[in-house]
Amino acid sequence: MKTWDSPSKLLHVVVDTPKGSPIKFKYDVANRAYTIAHVLTPGMAFPFDFGSVPQTLADDGDPLDALILLEAPTFPGCVVPVRLVGVLEAKQTQRGRTMRNDRLIGVSEESRAYREIRRLNDVPDLLLRSIEHFFVAYNEARGRRFRVTGRFGPTRARRLVRAGERRFRESARDS
Repeated sequence: MKTWDSPSKLLHVVVDTPKGSPIKFKYDVANRAYTIAHVLTPGMAFPFDFGSVPQTLADDGDPLDALILLEAPTFPGCVVPVRLVGVLEAKQTQRGRTMRNDRLIGVSEESRAYREIRRLNDVPDLLLRSIEHFFVAYNEARGRRFRVTGRFGPTRARRLVRAGERRFRESARDS
């Protein structure tokens, strides 16, 4: 699957974990199936669909992560075309190692509730802070530190996706 939908210029995001899920799912390439990656602490659930961007690689070796603003959950494996509105740039520390672990933010093209959002600055501050808090708490519960280092708009987010596409191509070429 391509990273971008050519005619619409929307970003493809493959949902790994649906909104409201207390379980983090991850796609197992070798078995071609979703597996349980982690069960969240009681009372915690994903605030929105969370997934990955095809044909990209982040600094952690996984595809780029993306959160999809959409009022209802979809399901693992669902491809959601999104309008990229920004990125939460972040650093994650685990086992003494710190690396970038950004979260792209996109709005589903089908969303009614979030359709007016074009840039990260359009996301209500309380909602953005609650999303940041979720990622901090989720990682803390797993013994990791997650720190948002900046909030940026769609231009910076698209640049990160292009860099992720380059890493993916280079990795495929080296294999």
